[in-house]
Amino acid sequence: MANVSRKSRGRAWELRQRSMQLWPSWIEKLSTQENPLSISTPLIQLARSKEEANAMKELAIERNILGIEFLPPRSTNWLQDWLPTPYLGGLISHNDGRINPLSLQKCLYSALLKRNVKIINQSVISLKRCSSNIDKQWVLKLQDGKTISQDYIVICAAMGSNLLLNPLGHDCAIEPVLGQAIKVQLNIYNNDFSKWPAVLINQGINMIPDGDKQMIIGATLEPGTKPNIDSLTKMKGLNGEQPEWLKRSTIIDQWYGIRCRPIQQPAPVHEQLEQGLILASGHYRNGILLAPVSAEWVGNQIK
Repeated sequence: MANVSRKSRGRAWELRQRSMQLWPSWIEKLSTQENPLSISTPLIQLARSKEEANAMKELAIERNILGIEFLPPRSTNWLQDWLPTPYLGGLISHNDGRINPLSLQKCLYSALLKRNVKIINQSVISLKRCSSNIDKQWVLKLQDGKTISQDYIVICAAMGSNLLLNPLGHDCAIEPVLGQAIKVQLNIYNNDFSKWPAVLINQGINMIPDGDKQMIIGATLEPGTKPNIDSLTKMKGLNGEQPEWLKRSTIIDQWYGIRCRPIQQPAPVHEQLEQGLILASGHYRNGILLAPVSAEWVGNQIK
């Protein structure tokens, strides 16, 4: 099992590396004047213990080709004005960061229209194999009762995947993980974010400056599909280490979403289940990051 686990982790890192290589070309092809795209970098993850710092040092050596390096403790001293808890350095990824998801969606939609891709705003309620060799391989039944026949079906329906796969005798081992996030207004005057990275990860919590005196904080990791107020409170309190400026902040927006996590395997799930039946789902918390490599993999199955 250990060898399998290492192999799986290796594949996950290969997918991540390939996706990071593809993202610049995606930005160039998708960006428009109305919705210019860019990736704000870098991403920094803080170390809270010697063990965590040592693990980060090893990872930085192993993944240096991805633009990852270890930050010594002195390089995080600027954080003491924001997060007084002592840190033992951290990990910086110069190529990781943040992209505006709404602008990305608009650009993707525009690219589909330019390529004359037909967009059908209907839910799929069933998927069946065709009974005749003359027909297409697969038949989709839509919510309005209409059907569509195709040779290739790509399922990327997150937690809805098994609703289509189970009747065909397939099963995708996935589970829901809920994540809550908030945007806060900082009621302070010395809000100098000039030294902040695009994303700062502290105790597994993402802290993202977002506009004037505003910050996005998220996300919780909650099993199931129902949000828990205690988890939200604990996150905003940074697990009991909430600084004064955050105590005085005001929540101006909050939301939650359901992430689809593969069980006993790294995300995502890439499988060709049958001829023409392709599963690309379970991206968990890296749906945007892995979108290019996932699309590339699907394209290779259809060629």
